[in-house]
Amino acid sequence: MRKAGVTGTRTLALVAALAAVLAGGAAPASAQSLADRLDRALAVAGIPRARTGAFVLNLSSGRVVFARNRMRALEPASNEKLPVAVAALGRLGPSYRIPTQVLGVGGQVGAVWQGRLVLKGFGDPSLTHGDLRTLAGRIRDLGIRRVTGRIVGDESYYDRRRTAPGWKPSWYKIESPPLSALVVGRAKVRGRTVDDPALSAAVAFKRALQAAGVAVLGRSRVGTAPGTAVTLARVRSSGVSLLVRRMNKTSDNFYAEMLLKYLGARLRGAGTTSAGAVVVRNELSRRSIPLEGVRIADGSGLSPYNRLTARALGLLLVSAWRDAAMRTPLVASLPIAGVDGTLVDRMRTGPARGRVRAKTGTTSTASSLSGYAGTRYVFSILQNGRPIAYWSARRAQDRFAQVLAGTL
Repeated sequence: MRKAGVTGTRTLALVAALAAVLAGGAAPASAQSLADRLDRALAVAGIPRARTGAFVLNLSSGRVVFARNRMRALEPASNEKLPVAVAALGRLGPSYRIPTQVLGVGGQVGAVWQGRLVLKGFGDPSLTHGDLRTLAGRIRDLGIRRVTGRIVGDESYYDRRRTAPGWKPSWYKIESPPLSALVVGRAKVRGRTVDDPALSAAVAFKRALQAAGVAVLGRSRVGTAPGTAVTLARVRSSGVSLLVRRMNKTSDNFYAEMLLKYLGARLRGAGTTSAGAVVVRNELSRRSIPLEGVRIADGSGLSPYNRLTARALGLLLVSAWRDAAMRTPLVASLPIAGVDGTLVDRMRTGPARGRVRAKTGTTSTASSLSGYAGTRYVFSILQNGRPIAYWSARRAQDRFAQVLAGTL
């Protein structure tokens, strides 16, 4: 299975470019007025100056035009999804698709499958009941009209931890469906989020088989496919570029956590949050992003253990911009100011509308906005508080982005 990413000469080119950025000094005198205006834009009641990190870089010149506490480690809220997006696009590739399989244990005799069928999930967050109907139809196309054994839901590709480290118990099933390698329809059954998504998926697949004209004699349960099982049918998710777009446009916590675990399972052989976090850190290191002050605890940004710096986020976005394979899918995944996603109701007027693409982030203790202003600037703003005055934070962020967009 291929692994896409920045390798060889492309890595050297990116490293050299980022080294030049890191060596860049203060902005020239002609840019000081812009820096002053950006500084004033961040001044807002209820947001401590010391708890605000900001970074702006001119993509054409490679010069840093504004910085405040650029190396301070701060909670990133949903800006945590940006490293996950870059790691998924870089290590898997924009067109990579996550499979879901039906495995057979036993054998086919005429129209009868003598044995059990296993629905094995590999962490596709977009798996739907329509996909189950497709799989059931493919089983019927094999000439199978009856299954003598059980339908088994196999979620063994990931661990069985349903949340991520540091999450409040009250967030369970509210901020994200339960995490599992086998989740259908976001684990919703008759409007209720279930606790055992793999069992729910097995039950749903049995119903899909019966609706397709395949009788199933056994009951549904959760289990693991043996190594002797044979693949009978398969569906695949949309490409990673579309999964990342869904994650970033709507700030989908479930997609973020599922992609993080997939990175761990695919690249480190462990479908855990911690293994995925190692992959993300390695990708940042491979792109020469400074890791001082960086801590990856989950994929969504909900965990209070996460830490990023404005400089690290800014340089990550620079790296993505200068990566020909990365730029288009990553930029396309970001909400557009005043137009769509989590920015649809922000910056609806002024120069930023339609010209700023950025990832938002909000928790009770953090607010963030990082992205691009046209093709000229990359920027990152991280603000923390106990609690955060998030409406004031958003006002400051929007003013900041408007100032940048006004110079395009």
